[in-house]
Amino acid sequence: MITVYVLKSVKSHIFYTGMTKDLENRIMEHNSGKSKFTSGHVPWLVIYTEEHGDWNEARVREKYLKSTSGKRWLMKKLMEE
Repeated sequence: MITVYVLKSVKSHIFYTGMTKDLENRIMEHNSGKSKFTSGHVPWLVIYTEEHGDWNEARVREKYLKSTSGKRWLMKKLMEE
């Protein structure tokens, strides 16, 4: 399974959307500064995840969540929880 995830920076309150096969390891990489973009905004918290069966399906969903309408959908979803 491929996990599509959204992180929120505790430091700067920005969001980061990505996908991975190993979420726990990927979060560790983000928080340890191994990812160029995210290194300047540590620490990161996982605020949303969803599982997908293959990379293509996950990539389509990741691209949607990065779009304006996807960001709106995510904010609405998070407000419901």
